[in-house]
Amino acid sequence: MSRNFGEGGRRRRPPSAEPPSDDADLGPEADPESVGRKILLDQLAGRARSRSDLAAKLAQRDVPDEIATRLLDRFEEVGLIDDTAFAAEWVAQRQEGKGLAKRALAQELRRKGIDDEVARDALDSVNEEDEVAAARVLVQRKLRTMRDLDQQVAIRRLVGMLARKGYSSGVAFRVVREELDADINDPEHMGL
Repeated sequence: MSRNFGEGGRRRRPPSAEPPSDDADLGPEADPESVGRKILLDQLAGRARSRSDLAAKLAQRDVPDEIATRLLDRFEEVGLIDDTAFAAEWVAQRQEGKGLAKRALAQELRRKGIDDEVARDALDSVNEEDEVAAARVLVQRKLRTMRDLDQQVAIRRLVGMLARKGYSSGVAFRVVREELDADINDPEHMGL
């Protein structure tokens, strides 16, 4: 029984297993519409996506524009693509999970290709009390790690964190001051 090992102990390919030539028939080429449909279904399997995100994915995979538009229209028609529902879900998840303010949420929706009117409708679900409550939670969480810092340094860092999350300076300073005052008066903070 002979083994087909070449130099260096690597197994050689038997003579009958030549790589296919460029002329070899590899089967029919994939239909661009089928490819596009599969891309869309794969993208939508995990979570909802905006029409703009899906259009970009199709373009990235070289699906012709006319086929991409037709597929996107059809998916929208049957309810698989719904920018209004996507925007509402996105706002709810990102506002609750990340504590983002309306301004930051609006920027994210714009980057996702959501129409301004659709974005406004979705953002209307976040009221000022929700924003302030989310800012409080963020500050309270971060404040635990800042108790040893100088108060001015803590204020600057906390306000900066809220600014990066889209909060106005007025809301950020108010919430930070209130939470710092509450933390200072907390018996746990005083070591009692």
